[in-house]
Amino acid sequence: MDWLHFSPDEWDAIRLSLRVATVGTLVSIPLGVFIAYALARWRFPGKFLIDGLVHLPLVLPPVVTGYILLLLVGRKGPIGAFLDQHFGIVFSFRWTGAALAAGVMGFPLLVRAIRLSFEAADRRLEDAARTLGANSIVTFLTVILPLALPGILAGAVLAFAKALGEFGATITFVSNIPGETRTLPTAIYTYTQVPGGDFQAAQLAAVAVILSLLALLVSEFLSRRISARIGG
Repeated sequence: MDWLHFSPDEWDAIRLSLRVATVGTLVSIPLGVFIAYALARWRFPGKFLIDGLVHLPLVLPPVVTGYILLLLVGRKGPIGAFLDQHFGIVFSFRWTGAALAAGVMGFPLLVRAIRLSFEAADRRLEDAARTLGANSIVTFLTVILPLALPGILAGAVLAFAKALGEFGATITFVSNIPGETRTLPTAIYTYTQVPGGDFQAAQLAAVAVILSLLALLVSEFLSRRISARIGG
């Protein structure tokens, strides 16, 4: 057996993981930016509760998060039944459900990085923009958002890396269906349960480590480049 000689099932798991992590992260970014800005700049009743709910997936067992998703967004759940009946959208036991679970698990990292970036932005630049006649929306789009871009980028890549490694919530919510919901972590788990599957598990584990490390390096590199450009 040659090292890094993947079977079609292994390639499917790799491609599906990249797809799930990408979709889960991209869909999370707009909501993450909104919530991070609200937590960083606004005062409103229940702010502490919202902050706690956002970070809850970090402290909950992933299996519990997956079970909550199954109760809420499964076919018989209140949200899942509504989406299925009115829009034909089904998450449970589909790759889209895996993307939802991955996005939920990576969401706290995304929000935290963006929030810190909003809090660190120089408000004197915002005041200058308003002095020149820019309204709140224009100021946000042309001043605040570009200043927060390093945090948005770093948070997105961290969420992507987290999504690549998500296991507990995924397998609980969408199971472990080959070609549909079997991502890298669930494929590794499957091979560890099969006699003689250690080699395949080791290969996929190496791929997971490399992809996660690359994501972190890219996040650091691009964040520094963007920070330097903004500073310049």
